[in-house]
Amino acid sequence: MADGQPDVKVVVTGLGATTPLGGDLPSTWSALLAGTSGVRRVEYDWVEKYDLPVRIGGVIHTPAAEVLSKVEVRRLDPNAQYAIIASREAWQDAGAPQVDPERLGCVVGTGIGGVWTLIDQWENLREKGPRRVFPLAVPMLMPNSAAGNVSLDLGARAGAHTTVSACASGAEAMGLAAQMIRDGRADMVVAGGAEGAMHPLCFAGFSAMQALSKRNDEPERASRPYDVNRDGFVMGEGAG
Repeated sequence: MADGQPDVKVVVTGLGATTPLGGDLPSTWSALLAGTSGVRRVEYDWVEKYDLPVRIGGVIHTPAAEVLSKVEVRRLDPNAQYAIIASREAWQDAGAPQVDPERLGCVVGTGIGGVWTLIDQWENLREKGPRRVFPLAVPMLMPNSAAGNVSLDLGARAGAHTTVSACASGAEAMGLAAQMIRDGRADMVVAGGAEGAMHPLCFAGFSAMQALSKRNDEPERASRPYDVNRDGFVMGEGAG
């Protein structure tokens, strides 16, 4: 009991994902259980163009263009594309429930948001002028683009929120979603996290702060595990 109100039990009823390991939840889960790494060589022209020190990363397994329509791909930043794909799978996994839109909420976290759209449209402005900036640039580049588009896609009207707290964004989104249900703001909330930041600026920035591994010849071993044989959990060799 809290403040005289009965405790509300919050449960997960559906799951969805599109990741470097698989284009949906079953394939991602199977790869995880098999110990497969989603990190691989990044085969983009800009890796060589900018001579980036880090040339490995978690590239999405199944391109969004193979799942979404051409119109959706054009009108959504990769960040929102991935959120739409995962949320649709989660919705179907939950049985496509019949719920009052006024009681359905949405919380999607992101650390960076629409970086591809932001920089692409800046280059359009600089090189071609303001008339060549895409009319949907602003709603595509905003951090809440994923949450907004998921809420529109599913008809969620109990609130569309975005948590932005670096690597904890997705976890915080799920916490906020649970709190919305406990507070009586919604009966059901679609929650999670999405990121589409495979951009040279992000690679360069994270490399400069020494947050990425440079083990380009062994991408599957780049993420080094915690050493559980010591007192507590201590990083074995470091991340760099």
